[in-house]
Amino acid sequence: MEDDDGQDYVDKSRVLNVQPLRCLAPIFPSTPSFPSFPHPQAASPFMCPPPAGHFPPGFASFYPFSGYPDSHNMQTPMPFGFNGSIPAVPINSFRSGANGDAGSSGRSSRNPGPSQYEEEDGYSDWVHVNEGEDSSKAATKKKRIPKRVRAGSGQDINVASSDVDVDAMVDKIVESFNLMDFDAFKRADGDKDSVGYIRMIYDLLRRKLSQIEDSKESTPGVTRRPDLRAGTILMNKGIRTNVKKRIGVVPGVEVGDIFFFRMEMCLVGLHAPIMAGIDYMGLKVSQDEEPVAVSIVSSGGYEDNSEDADVLVYSGQGGNINNKGMEITDQKLERGNLALEKSLHRGNEVRVIRGVKDIANPTGKIYVYDGLYKIQESWVDKGKSGCNVFKYKLVRLSGQPEAYTVWKSVQQWKDGSTGRVGVISHDLTSGAESIPVSLVNDVDDEKGPSNFTYYPGLKYLKPVNSNESSTGCGCHGGCLAGNSSCPCIQRNGGNLPYTTNGVLVSQKPLIHECGSSCLCPPSCKNRVCQSGLKIRLEVFKTKDKGWGLRSWDPIRSGAFICEYAGEVIDITSAEELRCVNDDDYIFDASRTNQSGEGFLNASNETLKIPFPLIINAKHAGNVARFMNHSCSPNVFWQPVLRENSKECDLHIAFYAYRHIPPMTELTYSYGIVPPDRADQRRKKCLCGSAKCLGYFY
Repeated sequence: MEDDDGQDYVDKSRVLNVQPLRCLAPIFPSTPSFPSFPHPQAASPFMCPPPAGHFPPGFASFYPFSGYPDSHNMQTPMPFGFNGSIPAVPINSFRSGANGDAGSSGRSSRNPGPSQYEEEDGYSDWVHVNEGEDSSKAATKKKRIPKRVRAGSGQDINVASSDVDVDAMVDKIVESFNLMDFDAFKRADGDKDSVGYIRMIYDLLRRKLSQIEDSKESTPGVTRRPDLRAGTILMNKGIRTNVKKRIGVVPGVEVGDIFFFRMEMCLVGLHAPIMAGIDYMGLKVSQDEEPVAVSIVSSGGYEDNSEDADVLVYSGQGGNINNKGMEITDQKLERGNLALEKSLHRGNEVRVIRGVKDIANPTGKIYVYDGLYKIQESWVDKGKSGCNVFKYKLVRLSGQPEAYTVWKSVQQWKDGSTGRVGVISHDLTSGAESIPVSLVNDVDDEKGPSNFTYYPGLKYLKPVNSNESSTGCGCHGGCLAGNSSCPCIQRNGGNLPYTTNGVLVSQKPLIHECGSSCLCPPSCKNRVCQSGLKIRLEVFKTKDKGWGLRSWDPIRSGAFICEYAGEVIDITSAEELRCVNDDDYIFDASRTNQSGEGFLNASNETLKIPFPLIINAKHAGNVARFMNHSCSPNVFWQPVLRENSKECDLHIAFYAYRHIPPMTELTYSYGIVPPDRADQRRKKCLCGSAKCLGYFY
């Protein structure tokens, strides 16, 4: 159709009364147990609310749509670890087509191509996960059927093959998190603690699965996806929260939270589809039901415009825009697009998650929850392909904490387009680190820490005698995860302590890294904390706690941050400094973590150090000396012993306790003093957390 000026346009009023599609159909009738489904129709994961209206002829109502309340009206949510008479429905047992499209095109073809369901991030929604049985029952089988996911590139993705008893490992992790403290209602409506627990469990399980896969030989044409497998396992066990779909705020999820995997957002109820960019639900209107959008993910796969941090022009889904090799067509006002249009007229809030590039992983993305938006207007535009694309202008609601705005500001500081306010020095380290550390004060007139020299390592004032010295490995090309004969791997319990990308798998009593006695190169995967800083840090003046430390870059849970540098002193010297109140920059490794920490340690083993390491960083040290104490820390410390046949080479390394967004202060717990020093004076704590004890030592 053309207007008076001869321009093409689409009359949306002709389709605004279209009812939501009801093509979500069970692939199988309700039965007491669920077999495996190799057929392609059973492959798409279930990530959507129940269908509106009656079930198709020939199919009876089944869990989760009967027996237990559905996602619209859950009064008695299924408890964690549910093992009732009705088994958990596998997430691949539905073919979605109404709510939560299977892919960006929203199609449900019987013979989809390898990239038909490819999502905007490049991941495929063509999931072939064979999780038809409750995982606790599946553990009794002697042989498992490999589960695979079809990637957009045509490669198979291995999400299951393992000789390790994964179910026992999951049970151990869940037990260590003491999930019995959760009441059943937190599954339907979470809070900050439950969301934190779920995210930690997921990430710990994902890292352990990565560690297992890293120890195996790679299979040509197979891409491993421990993120999908970990999420599938937890979904089947009912370990998730905020399962009830809702408009607006998700309890326990805060504006600015970051996610490294789509599965994380699904498990905490922020965005249900693991691939589709639009999540929506049905609302009852008179006798009918209409879809409304609850959240969207904008990560660059479509023609989105996000130049303004508070305004997003979001492109609709469909039309095969992101599917290479397929004919591109006009988008249709259906499914997610229809839900966005209805939300425009209804005026409901929509959660917006922005996807940004992961600088540490060029092919990956980091998802930033940017808060609540409202759709201000919509129109149809010609896309780059020449076909019609729906456009939706969303405006951020005022009064919310900054999130995506912070990312934009940091990027401008990095590229020099905008100067950082309050900069005293662009590099506090004076070149001692490969990455500069900014010194910033926008609070008062103080010009920086006095009588301090930056030093990136340890200074041993006296030789240390220890029987922990040992002969290193002979891995000339670097330690390999599957090399059981490597002495460094043997000392770590048979596995490398880090995943391939350098993330610590779990907290351990003592990590053995390769050292001066080893023949492996500096790039060895077992030398993570030896190459200095890997993230852009900033020492800044706080309002009431002196100097603090934060990062310009996002930090992944388990990622190495820095080590504690300074002069190694003995207990006598440390006590003398405490007596004169001169111990503000002393790190004492004989202290123990406070109750509530150590969630990364599934075995609950206590830390082990070869000798009582005490470090004084008052006059010489690195960025670690500026980290303040918190009763709810986001950083933890770990003793690391580097293999050295001549002397004990012990270090204290700091790792991220959870995902840390940019410009968030880095804190750790100073710990509890040994019982023989229990009378030591306490200091007032100003951490301000909800769990603050009011003091620290």
